[in-house]
Amino acid sequence: MNITRFGRPMAAIAMAATAALALASCAANEEAAPAEVSTLAGSLVGAGASSQGSAQEAWIAAFQTANPDVTITYDPSGSGAGRETFIAGGSNFAGSDSYLKDEELALPFAACAAGTLPFEVPAYISPIAVIYNVDGVTDLNLDASTIAKIFSGAITNWNDAAIVALNPKAKLPDLAITAVHRSDDSGTTKNFSDYLFQTAKADWAIEKPADPFPFQTGEGAQGTSGVVDAVKNGTGTIGYADASKAGKLSVANIKVGDKFIKYTPEAAAAVVANGAAVDGRDASDMAIKIDRTTTNPAEYPIVLVSYLIGCNEYAEAGVADLVKPYFEYILSEQGQADAAAAAGSAPLDAATAKKASAIVSAIK
Repeated sequence: MNITRFGRPMAAIAMAATAALALASCAANEEAAPAEVSTLAGSLVGAGASSQGSAQEAWIAAFQTANPDVTITYDPSGSGAGRETFIAGGSNFAGSDSYLKDEELALPFAACAAGTLPFEVPAYISPIAVIYNVDGVTDLNLDASTIAKIFSGAITNWNDAAIVALNPKAKLPDLAITAVHRSDDSGTTKNFSDYLFQTAKADWAIEKPADPFPFQTGEGAQGTSGVVDAVKNGTGTIGYADASKAGKLSVANIKVGDKFIKYTPEAAAAVVANGAAVDGRDASDMAIKIDRTTTNPAEYPIVLVSYLIGCNEYAEAGVADLVKPYFEYILSEQGQADAAAAAGSAPLDAATAKKASAIVSAIK
């Protein structure tokens, strides 16, 4: 990392003013006040959740525009790969759709000062869409049990009685189902699996949700883009992906309570707001446990909370001086609005953003 100049407060660094105030007719030689210029310089490397891809592109573009001597790269390699890279010291931060496991927290983090723990704060809330591609079917209702049976391999045809019962008016074909899942370790998979584990445990017979897809069924694809491409280019396909990447693909309505609902960022944020802190975590760890058994149709239960993970204290001098303003911008009202515009994510609520910003502001 090459870091050359630091020391400006976040407000001046992260989103520097871009225009000077013009003065009315005063003395002929009176000049306008100069625009503030960022003195921040250096490079940051991040890797992880592909769900954050669109948001990271928007965040990086805005931050680098305000700070032209800063270079930030983000590899959307997947949550599991991103955490592994960060733990090994191959990146300055990670994005992850699942919080760090207890066994990961017990490992030494190469980028962090010896004896210190990483922080993890929520930065991106998004619904997970159940996407599908079936000719002649543009409106599809599914409940948790049926989804679990499709992705576990218990239901293999589109005109199965269980799907027909939920969609009596649909023209469901006699066609094999190709259920597409993530082939890489993925926080999106963990969140999707957690929804089925909580709401359809009898049909989703696993020990506990985890980043790897739990069944040897269907078709695997690398990353969010891989799943979307496989569903889009296949026949009779169905998959799950961050809603920001669904594009023009058809999206299933999910049964919540006695209604079938479509996802919205607001409904995703609502179910997260009712989540609880994970037990036994450090004060700088904002891991959230989500109760997906809601029967309130204003809450969409298939949702991911994507985290930013970094060091409370970095081993390499000066790294925090870049991570801190970049993350503070991401957590700011403007950063959240930029992500919402680029990726359709739900902005963090004010209390969550304030707590996360306080953790980031304390890193060194």
